[in-house]
Amino acid sequence: MGPSCRSSAGAMWSAGRARVAGRALLGLLLTLLVPNSCAAKTGAGLVTCGSVLKLFNTQHRVRLHSHDIKYGSGSGQQSVTGVEASDDANSYWRIRGGSEGGCPRGAPVRCGQAVRLTHVLTGKNLHTHHFPSPLSNNQEVSAFGEDGEGDDLDLWTVRCSGQHWEREAAVRFQHVGTSVFLSVTGEQYGSPIRGQHEVHGMSSANTHNTWKAMEGIFIKPSMDPSAGHDEL
Repeated sequence: MGPSCRSSAGAMWSAGRARVAGRALLGLLLTLLVPNSCAAKTGAGLVTCGSVLKLFNTQHRVRLHSHDIKYGSGSGQQSVTGVEASDDANSYWRIRGGSEGGCPRGAPVRCGQAVRLTHVLTGKNLHTHHFPSPLSNNQEVSAFGEDGEGDDLDLWTVRCSGQHWEREAAVRFQHVGTSVFLSVTGEQYGSPIRGQHEVHGMSSANTHNTWKAMEGIFIKPSMDPSAGHDEL
């Protein structure tokens, strides 16, 4: 990522509240996600703090998604689903630290590090708690909080091999508070979100809970780690 791209991304995240930044991000993504731009969709490299990306479930081939639609049961919080479409703006998530200063912008995300995944367009964090999920009766996964601020149940540990989360690698997200893994098992909703897949928490690590980084803006690493790549 060249100097002009770094300054543009920095200006975006200093713009203010999450919803305002989310709308601004859409315009930036349209500019960056084109050939010969400063962003990359996939490829060798690291996932870094501050990056904005889509997460792809490798077993069921859906992207992690949320929207301003609440569950009709359980917690009643904002629903989280999986969608097959690759071009839906509601599938962008920002990688943030588990605490203030815990994930400096551009720092590679370490395997075993706890992060928050903040939904770009609504400013809510990926969250789970002891409610049953609507379709499979696993553990409900929701989006919670305001303007990127929620509670301790928003923390997920990145489970991967090696030292850092690499974009080409499949990883798991294990919830810090309840130990479940972010999963999809194929159940699909009816109206008003017909065809979208249930996302939930499962107690065991298996093929239903592996994810890969896909389309997005990957902030250039602020340091050259000994195990990883220094691209973008």
